[in-house]
Amino acid sequence: MTLILPFIAFLSGWLLASTPYVGNLKKIFSSVLARFFIPFVIIYNMVYYQTGSLGLMCFSFISAILVYGYFVYRFKDRLIALCASYINLAWLGFPFALAIFGHEISSAMIALYVGGSIFGNVWSVTAVSQEKQSPLAILKKVMQSPPVIALIIAGICRLFHLQDFAEPKWLEQLYQVSKIGMIFTGMSVLGMWLRHTQVSKQDLIHSCKVMLPKLVLGAVICSFTYFVIANPFMNHYIGLMFFLFCLPPAANIVALETHYQGTGYSARYIAAGTIISILMIAIYGVIWQFIKR
Repeated sequence: MTLILPFIAFLSGWLLASTPYVGNLKKIFSSVLARFFIPFVIIYNMVYYQTGSLGLMCFSFISAILVYGYFVYRFKDRLIALCASYINLAWLGFPFALAIFGHEISSAMIALYVGGSIFGNVWSVTAVSQEKQSPLAILKKVMQSPPVIALIIAGICRLFHLQDFAEPKWLEQLYQVSKIGMIFTGMSVLGMWLRHTQVSKQDLIHSCKVMLPKLVLGAVICSFTYFVIANPFMNHYIGLMFFLFCLPPAANIVALETHYQGTGYSARYIAAGTIISILMIAIYGVIWQFIKR
């Protein structure tokens, strides 16, 4: 079911994209995903905290900075660098991570998502805007983002020791529903979005030129983490950590670019990057299943 659900959700979104309601459906699905499913899953996993999650958050955040710095140096283009480093952990990352690694990696994926989301909220505005953002404006944006609000709520819950009480059955059931809902809404939105996005051969070639060095960077960073830092908890999730480098650009980059610069160049990077990424994830998923056997 974990392998079939993302495909069914993507196909549903692809078919719904031809209906006159696609605009409203995209907004509703995106809103429910960003404002309920993901925050709820974050709160649940952070309240019932798994030791070592902070290390995964730091890994995701620092890795994104390193990737961003490399691509700024290579392409001299902050938008391309942002598309390489600010990845789609929500709509595409969660569904495929659950399909490849199983539901037991939910808490680890949440930690990685939080680190990447904080990076995105800090860097994205400055990367797509010609205007300089004040540290206060950036901090305000970060604090108002759903993942950070969810973390604050989780912190308050832990402060009152809610994790020490017996977990209600309905809460566990709601958590399971939220994970399924997260996969379905995320992959559906991705299908709706890709249905009407035109991608040229040159865009696909460019995405390959971005993906290949990013995979090499991922291999170097993950090798350093595994052999030098050698944290047993993080080493257990090293396959999931490398999985981050297979993911495409975050879809909301184009919305930010349009708002701040009045352009939409990143749309073709995102669309082509998503196609290449899905192929890469499929290859990586097969390799990972072979290794686990």
